Amino acid sequence: MAKCISIINMKGGVGKSTLCTNLAWHFSAMSNWKKRVLVVDLDPQFNASQYMLGVAKYQKNVIDNDTPTVWDIFEQASRLPGLKSSGRDLKSAIIRNANFNSGQYLDIVPSQLGLSRTLKNPSQKEHLLANFIDDVKNEYDLILIDCAPTESVLTTAAYLSSDRVLVPVKPEFLSTIGLPLIKESLDDFTQYYRKSLDQTLVCYSMSTGYSPEEAKAKKDVNKVSHDYGWKVLNEQMPYSKSFPKGAREGSPIFRTSYARSTVAKEVSGFCNAFGKAIGL
Repeated sequence: MAKCISIINMKGGVGKSTLCTNLAWHFSAMSNWKKRVLVVDLDPQFNASQYMLGVAKYQKNVIDNDTPTVWDIFEQASRLPGLKSSGRDLKSAIIRNANFNSGQYLDIVPSQLGLSRTLKNPSQKEHLLANFIDDVKNEYDLILIDCAPTESVLTTAAYLSSDRVLVPVKPEFLSTIGLPLIKESLDDFTQYYRKSLDQTLVCYSMSTGYSPEEAKAKKDVNKVSHDYGWKVLNEQMPYSKSFPKGAREGSPIFRTSYARSTVAKEVSGFCNAFGKAIGL
């Protein structure tokens, strides 16, 4: 049965979607892992969907073909005028992005801007994603949920579907600002739903590794994480100008043209450490 991890930070601009998609590619494509991976894009901005598929493929496979998305999962029982989700096959929202010779594969449930409408009518929808994931969980080894940087019914749905959360932090001024919000969110969830997630993991994303400001930020984040009982991964997701290029190409860093091998090696090291931390 799959490990299910939600990737979240209430502070935006931390490289969350970049981290999510590169983790997914790593565990499915690398010969030392060979895992069956599913990405669920739970952000109405759908950055992970475009990064994973590439802009052209997203337009063709999702928009032009009117393919079901994660929005359909939440609106499956809706009777509001103009909604097409009722009666659609929800499993058809899963898009096969890559097959590998060893039998593993990489899939995604894409998002769309329309998901923001779910937030306007959130009643009794928080369990729908967990139900969907329960139906497909045996087909995967790892499920990654890319969450929006806001507290909403989508956040609760992610928690109900997950074993634990991963919090990417960009080490910069005010980098701890989103952490108390996540702690409060998790505590409220545990109290209300009587479900405790595994130990929260924190990682550094878009890290250059050398500036004094970055060192100060990491010290602050380490202290807050320790106080909360969270685990900070030693390995870091590096900063690279190649990530935006990879997003345009729909490629992970190790397949992005002209990406530095040192960056690809750092990303690989981070992914391996994450896999070990969750017992993959």
